Amino acid sequence: MKLAIFDVDGTISDSQNHITHAMTLGFEAAGVPAPPASSVLQIVGLSLPLAVARLAPELDEDTQARIVEGYKQSYMSQRAASPAPLYPGAEDLLRKLAARDDMLLAVATGKSRRGLRALIEHHGLEGLFISQQTADDHPSKPHPSMIGAALADAGVSAVDAVMIGDTSFDIEMGRSAGVATIGVRWGYHPPADLEAAGAHRMVSDFEALEAALLDLWELSA
Repeated sequence: MKLAIFDVDGTISDSQNHITHAMTLGFEAAGVPAPPASSVLQIVGLSLPLAVARLAPELDEDTQARIVEGYKQSYMSQRAASPAPLYPGAEDLLRKLAARDDMLLAVATGKSRRGLRALIEHHGLEGLFISQQTADDHPSKPHPSMIGAALADAGVSAVDAVMIGDTSFDIEMGRSAGVATIGVRWGYHPPADLEAAGAHRMVSDFEALEAALLDLWELSA
């Protein structure tokens, strides 16, 4: 049995507008200037407290905590009003892979458990993922803890697993855990950053991702 572990934001779901807007409001609520959207997208994938610390290392812990809380409140409001969309082709591929008898799916994301659950429920993806690892239960990416837990849940060894993501944090996490890595070109980090992090393969669309997975393990279509 093979295990495909997916990142969420920037890989399955296009949530950049939610993320950048929520971060702007979080900074404004704390009374400090917000960073540019380009900087915010560079920290997507990290756990929220670490992401804020990366964006504003000069701020004290209390101010950073206010930003984190402001971000959470704003993101939840946006999610309730208009959940982030999936990338075109994402749902079709997930369902196709989940229907195979030789592959399991998992998620490893910097989102909260509540945020992931809301996304899955909104898009009707219940039952597709044998393991759902979130920032609530693990150190931030690129620590390999989430992948280790996903492997344990699935009963799969590292050699039979792959991490799929759009950021260098995903690639670094996968390599640290000893699994193969596939970088996607449609997400939030420049493809060159994923290549520099050591992505084993790069893909440009979901059709190419399916082909890469089948080729990686020499599986039939």
